[in-house]
Amino acid sequence: MSVMAETGSTHYRQELTAHPRALARIRRIIRAHLRYWGLGPLTETAVLCAHELLANVDKHTDSPRCVLTLERRPGGVRVVVRDTSARLPVLREPDWVAESGRGMALLESMADSWGAAPAPGGKDVWCEIRAEPRAGGG
Repeated sequence: MSVMAETGSTHYRQELTAHPRALARIRRIIRAHLRYWGLGPLTETAVLCAHELLANVDKHTDSPRCVLTLERRPGGVRVVVRDTSARLPVLREPDWVAESGRGMALLESMADSWGAAPAPGGKDVWCEIRAEPRAGGG
């Protein structure tokens, strides 16, 4: 699963293969880092968001190879997944009766912010989860 992992007081970076069978281990790693950083209340939201970003790598790119980065930030965490596809995700109205296709809507509802940007060799898709409530009560 892992080619390389780096850890520090404010970041964690791991190269991995985003196959569904590897995601349980990655969820445990994310939980451990957020608890270590004192961000326990954000853990489940961050895990769900990261899981969705990683699942999209396996579903929507030509290669399951990617890099997961967790960045501790004042009052929260940023989750970044870099994959090998240049195609940016698009938020669409989900088909609620379909078996899939609701991932970005789920991310939109859980994360305080998210986005995507071209990156060397592909793109970065990121989300931020903060301890403070979103402006506007959401």
